[in-house]
Amino acid sequence: MKTDALGTEAEAEDPDFKPLTAQEAQEWRSRHPAVSVWRIVGSQAGVGVLVALLAWLLTGRVQVAWSAGYGALAVVIPAALFARGMARKRASAGAAMAGLFGWELVKIVLTVAMLAAAPRLVPGLSWLALLVGMVVTMKTYWIALLARPGVRRTD
Repeated sequence: MKTDALGTEAEAEDPDFKPLTAQEAQEWRSRHPAVSVWRIVGSQAGVGVLVALLAWLLTGRVQVAWSAGYGALAVVIPAALFARGMARKRASAGAAMAGLFGWELVKIVLTVAMLAAAPRLVPGLSWLALLVGMVVTMKTYWIALLARPGVRRTD
């Protein structure tokens, strides 16, 4: 068996590797449907609204709710921009990779800019509520991926 510079075996030469037939690939795709990135961004927005409402109910202070909501927006708006940018078809794998890195950079810069503007835009800013809103909203995509509809097991 041939190994590359890192000492790992090439996948095609692995005796246990068996490529899927067209029918097996189609069955796998039907059991694992693609998740819409817009569904995930929408889920993040919905969770952001819930976090803001929960912050208001728990504290009774509207400033805390606005802070948590702004934290969620600092995740949702850049994620939506990233999704929109990545939706374009690319001519090559290299162009797709450059697009991924470019749009990720835009997402990070926009998030940092929104955080820098927070004290001027949110009266009575609560940094703790803003961070809670951000973290909970960021982690929503894991829930959206795990709870996606249509995933069937073949046990």
